[in-house]
Amino acid sequence: MRLATGLISGERRTLAQRDAAGPAYDVTAVTGGDVRRAFGLSTEQLELPGRPEVDLADAILLPPVPDPAKIVCVGLNFATHAAEVVRDAGDHPTLFTRFASTFVGHGQPLLTPVESDTLDWEGEVVVVIGRGGRRIPAPAALEHVAGYSAMGENSVRGFQLHSAQATAGKNWDRSGSWGPWLVTADEVSEPRSLEVVTRLNGAEKQRGRLSDLVFDVPTVISYISTFTELSPGDVIATGTPSGIGHRETPPRYLRPGDVLEVELVDHLVLTNPVEADPDRPSTQL
Repeated sequence: MRLATGLISGERRTLAQRDAAGPAYDVTAVTGGDVRRAFGLSTEQLELPGRPEVDLADAILLPPVPDPAKIVCVGLNFATHAAEVVRDAGDHPTLFTRFASTFVGHGQPLLTPVESDTLDWEGEVVVVIGRGGRRIPAPAALEHVAGYSAMGENSVRGFQLHSAQATAGKNWDRSGSWGPWLVTADEVSEPRSLEVVTRLNGAEKQRGRLSDLVFDVPTVISYISTFTELSPGDVIATGTPSGIGHRETPPRYLRPGDVLEVELVDHLVLTNPVEADPDRPSTQL
């Protein structure tokens, strides 16, 4: 099954598909608009296909979980990427956090900042927590996963390199995206086989499998849950493979008019156009 969140006539709706080829259904009557309430439910429990069908052309797709309590990202988790940025992956996962406002949904524009022209692509596999917990042992970690998705976990390199901390380069509003669907865990028999591919204007830039991670998904979940309790809907970005624009010669960054695709192979494709930030002044006091 696949789950999504969309705006239809300005209202947040929970959408579900039995499979990629089938119609989308509105299951908001079950979830109240919170997709997390569908975690762990079967198609029978959601009463599919008995729910109203939805034309996806009428929906503005948001990130599948628009307001997660936590978004934790793993850096340097592909050895090939660590090598291209001349960094050591280390003995423990390298983590940083992102804000929900930095992500848009499928089809929505990514914004290049006025202050820097160094927005770079980073395609990743996303893990979404379904059952929360603290100090989760690695052998049991996958039991806590609701599903998987694709993310453009992009970075404004100029600001990322201002210091040893990644926060400034990772948290520009509308600089990243994820979705369009959450593929439920029961649809993925072997998570290590999940493959992510990043394309810019149709040209492949990145490709990597979760089997190539330095720290696999169970290890990452266990490590994060050691110091913070994970909750349903929390998002973990597992890391990007080599092939970032910053390491091309000359460096190639996202610019208005580009189209970025991140594919979770055999499952879904996340597509976003790139636009210039309109540089609106703040209206808040």
